[in-house]
Amino acid sequence: MEIGSSSDKIFKLYDQLELLEYQDKFVVKSLESPDQGFSISRREGNIETLSDASSSEKPSKTSAIYGVAGTIRLLAGTYLLVITSRKEVGSFLGFPVYRVESMKFLACNEALRFSNSQEKRDEAYFMTLLKTVEATPGLYYSYETDITLNLQRRCKLMEGWMSKPIWKQADPRFVWNKHLLEELIEYKLDEFIIPLLQGSFQMAQLELKNSPTTCTLLSRRCTRRLGTRMWRRGANLEGDTANFIETEQLLELEGFRCSLLQIRGSIPLLWEQIVDLSYKPRLRIINHEHTVYFFLKIQHFLFLSFSLNSGAYDLTLHFQLFIQPQVVERHFHDLFQRYGETIALDLTEKHGDEGQLSAAYSAEMQKLPNVRYVSFDFHHVCGNSNFDNLGVLYDQISEDFEKQGYFLIDTDGNILEEQKGIIRSNCIDCLDRTNVTQSYLARKSLNIQLQRLGVFTSTECIPLFAEDYGKFRTLWAEQGDEISLEYAGTHALKGDLVRYGKQTVAGLIKDGMSAVSRYYLNNFHDGIRQDALDLVSGRYTVSRNNPSPFQLNSFESFSYLPVASALLVGGLTLTTFTIQQAGRSAQHYVSSVFWAGVTAGVMALVKANGRQFCSRPRLCGLL
Repeated sequence: MEIGSSSDKIFKLYDQLELLEYQDKFVVKSLESPDQGFSISRREGNIETLSDASSSEKPSKTSAIYGVAGTIRLLAGTYLLVITSRKEVGSFLGFPVYRVESMKFLACNEALRFSNSQEKRDEAYFMTLLKTVEATPGLYYSYETDITLNLQRRCKLMEGWMSKPIWKQADPRFVWNKHLLEELIEYKLDEFIIPLLQGSFQMAQLELKNSPTTCTLLSRRCTRRLGTRMWRRGANLEGDTANFIETEQLLELEGFRCSLLQIRGSIPLLWEQIVDLSYKPRLRIINHEHTVYFFLKIQHFLFLSFSLNSGAYDLTLHFQLFIQPQVVERHFHDLFQRYGETIALDLTEKHGDEGQLSAAYSAEMQKLPNVRYVSFDFHHVCGNSNFDNLGVLYDQISEDFEKQGYFLIDTDGNILEEQKGIIRSNCIDCLDRTNVTQSYLARKSLNIQLQRLGVFTSTECIPLFAEDYGKFRTLWAEQGDEISLEYAGTHALKGDLVRYGKQTVAGLIKDGMSAVSRYYLNNFHDGIRQDALDLVSGRYTVSRNNPSPFQLNSFESFSYLPVASALLVGGLTLTTFTIQQAGRSAQHYVSSVFWAGVTAGVMALVKANGRQFCSRPRLCGLL
């Protein structure tokens, strides 16, 4: 089927909206069709269509907005999320794509004044989380097409699919605001419902041998195990993995379109790496003995999450359905159904904690059909600068990789080639080593595609064209930075290997700063960020029947950190001062020993209880 053919009426969202603020309600309406819109009560958060919510009074404020991203109900009311700023970043298959530059939650919570003190405290924490959500990076959308579906899937959709509301076209795995859209869907506000994609969108114009070519890189983050670097590792019980991203490299040349898909995701085992103030916390595989403990945590969470009046929840059945089946098998079965035969590239180290995790992964992979597992110690073979040593890996998989192929359609939308399988790459974070490897494979496929289209001869490749090759590498480097920001909070490490093919001094300094930033964010900030993600994704549902998150987590870990820090700094200062004075009297010497002992004791206490001083999620923990 030709994309965007005349036989399909394209569904389009309203892209020019007006927000009117009244004393008792907010009104959102289309400037293109002023009779189309809805209102939301500022007291109860109830939604009404515009025809039912006419008002003769003048609004206190009128402003332009660029979309409605959804609603969320908390203890005291509803909060409406609107897009207040956007930037056009390119086009996908001819349709403009925008990045969200800023968002804002509009509070419809006037009932808060009737809440008790505990509810007000909880609501204040939830509102803090909403502020974190407003700053979410890497959100993209289009008013005229769905960008969550890759080209190959789009071309196989039934006739008339493009005329459906965009939220119905979308792949729910990649809709970041899926939970927030539920109420708008209920009120059938289809022209206002914007599915937001989190990931990366990069675009470059190439001039390969005077053949104008567009190269687009679109990464789609899965929301099934959404989270931060240290608080979402491995897989959940259903086989969904942390930091799972589908990346599509799209080449458009003289009406032809080529698409290459790659995926990444955390090692699909039950494992964790809890922050404890150490630079590299220990990895822990949740084995059969730990599974019982893991189940007890789930049982405790489910007991707290379900009202006693809502009927008994069969925890034994939950254990049988989700704990016992092999997580790895579930994960790769889903991949096979979606993408075909899979090559699993494991880029982790083969010693230490990583080696133990890799060995456990390898053992499980030997049991699976339709999956080829390839272990490649990236750090050992490539070090910090030998990017070209990835050729060793490519030699191992080139035959299968080229057999998987890529997707290709001609100017009439006829399918000429299909991608028959996929490469799944992982390291520990699925960020730095993974991005370097994926960019290398994407370059190899790009050469094959351009040779197939007659742009390159059989001996030519994109590195021979320095300017265009630089643009291509920049696409992958900036994509790596963006998806790293979303998961780890910093730019990607090893970005120079992608951007320049070698490590530079400036790159080493940048990597060092990013590593320090990751340490700080992972230890002292990501607990709050994880709570925000759990709230916005619907993993945690706010209800008056649920215990307060402050009652579930009464120990205020972060409040002890300033005290410990003050004792450490004060102890070191006094120890240094008294040592300088120690030669003058025995009293100064005793003081030096005392304060050195206090400092050592505090350091030992902090080290022994490192987890207690870190920022931890309050709402869902490790589930």
